[in-house]
Amino acid sequence: MTQTPASESTDSSQIDEIRAGYAFEGGVLKLGAAVVDGHAHADAPVQIPLSVLNRHGLVAGATGTGKTKTLQLMAEQLADQGVPVFLADMKGDLSGLATPGEGGDKITARAADVGMPWAATAYPTEFYTLGGKGTGIAIRATITGFGPTLLSKVLGLNDTQESSLGLIFHYADKNGLALLDLKDLRAVITHLTSDEGKADLKELGGLSSATAGVILRNLITFEDQGAGDFFGEPEFETGDLLRTAADGRGIISCLELPQVQDRPQLFSTFLMWLLADLFHDLPEEGDVDKPKLVFFFDEAHLLFDDASKAFLDAIEQTVRLIRSKGIGVFFVTQSPKDVPSGVLAQLGNRVQHALRAFTPDDAKALKQAIATYP
Repeated sequence: MTQTPASESTDSSQIDEIRAGYAFEGGVLKLGAAVVDGHAHADAPVQIPLSVLNRHGLVAGATGTGKTKTLQLMAEQLADQGVPVFLADMKGDLSGLATPGEGGDKITARAADVGMPWAATAYPTEFYTLGGKGTGIAIRATITGFGPTLLSKVLGLNDTQESSLGLIFHYADKNGLALLDLKDLRAVITHLTSDEGKADLKELGGLSSATAGVILRNLITFEDQGAGDFFGEPEFETGDLLRTAADGRGIISCLELPQVQDRPQLFSTFLMWLLADLFHDLPEEGDVDKPKLVFFFDEAHLLFDDASKAFLDAIEQTVRLIRSKGIGVFFVTQSPKDVPSGVLAQLGNRVQHALRAFTPDDAKALKQAIATYP
């Protein structure tokens, strides 16, 4: 009688557990297959149900571990299943989605090993830029559309200053003054603080010249950081991101950002406006079979580096609430530590690539990341 080696029995048990743990009904995103001792088991796929993608997620791992490929794989499968995708392409790595890729023996063999046959495919892709910085359709918002509440958070205003900014917007609306860009807003504030505008300023009540001066200075700093390019006409209609192509595939909207890597304030301002606008316009969906739209924000640490508490609170609140609209948000970065804990707590899905530790701080961050897994 032949006995099965203990190691083979253990491997079989592990594969059975993985197979059972990733068995789902309905649409899924296939990420690969279980690998034990260097051998891939195509009959034990690793996958995520489409129905949970609105619980958001994180794709993390050290440089060179394949995060961009994972992002691309997820975007392609979502598009194939009729889900529109929005990609914030910080490094210009994702534009190739619009054209068929080039295969090879290694790609074909690896795809077969994990049970995911590969074929060169072009996906319906549209390209966008922030304020016309680059090649693509310019995404802009008017100051009026952005609104005083969101602008106050971006500028880091206190409660008194936020209330005063609201009064300025009210004055502009009452007098039929279009606030299209930052220059328009500065012009209104300058008028209200001038000798000619004293009467109007008095009518508003509660708006001091000192507060108006603070808002003006913050606006100038904000514009110096590149945010002025984002404001203006025509205002982008965020509902256009939810479209599908004639063949039923979801359209991939690729926002090209290589030219604004040194302007994180512009990127974060755009993110706040985009999510807030979608949250305002879309109806409540509850539980869905598949998301209405999935966002991927690459190099997510740029969003949160040196961000104000007001900004972080706004992002955390929006991410927490927008899932009820059928929207999924995925952040892509090197370490889970790059994402503030309040936001990280909202990310129900995680794809973890290899982490590396070269310093004591890296080792500590690695241990913290491991501790968050069951």
